[in-house]
Amino acid sequence: MAGRFYSVLILMFFLSLSWTKALAQERKIIQFSGLISSVGGGLPVPFVTVTNASYNNQVHAANNEGFFSFVAHVGDTIRFTSVGFEPVDFVIPETASDKFTAKINMKSLVIELPAVMPFPWASIEEFNMAFMALDVSDDNISRIRNSLSPDALAALSQVVPRSAEEIQTFNSLQRHINMSNKAVNQRFANPLFSPFAWGSFINSIVKGDYSRKRLEY
Repeated sequence: MAGRFYSVLILMFFLSLSWTKALAQERKIIQFSGLISSVGGGLPVPFVTVTNASYNNQVHAANNEGFFSFVAHVGDTIRFTSVGFEPVDFVIPETASDKFTAKINMKSLVIELPAVMPFPWASIEEFNMAFMALDVSDDNISRIRNSLSPDALAALSQVVPRSAEEIQTFNSLQRHINMSNKAVNQRFANPLFSPFAWGSFINSIVKGDYSRKRLEY
């Protein structure tokens, strides 16, 4: 009885297998093509792995523009997977033609990683040693005052070159000073408003210098 029972099971297994193959052969074969793009942005998703889950997990791949094309059966379940995107399952529907084109939209996968607090110390003992060795004698205000002291600024001015902005500011300031003090600077003063020039002119008239020059001619 046991041998007959196992024989019946084996016969049923082969019958179901042959029936499945017959159904697969009866299903319509089409050229399945499509374009894969991202949801929202509409940009193509390149190099997506396309797996035919209904046909021995046959694997295909999309090109760099998200385009794919291969032979499949009507009713096959096609899975699209790519790093950074949620997987998409698509069932090929019935079609009157021997070709079917689909537009596959894949949603970006956002993975939130748990927060990590990095520490530069390998153990709590090293942290305690580094903490105890901290120099807290000077606070931030003291360090700022020392950095901005006249001696520190004078020392920096000897080694730090002047920037273009600083040179332009200095030149603009010098031009402003020259324009503001042109009445004081005798190079820019008008001789008509100079009392010394008028005094020299009057003395020349009194002495008769201009008359002597006329007599020479």
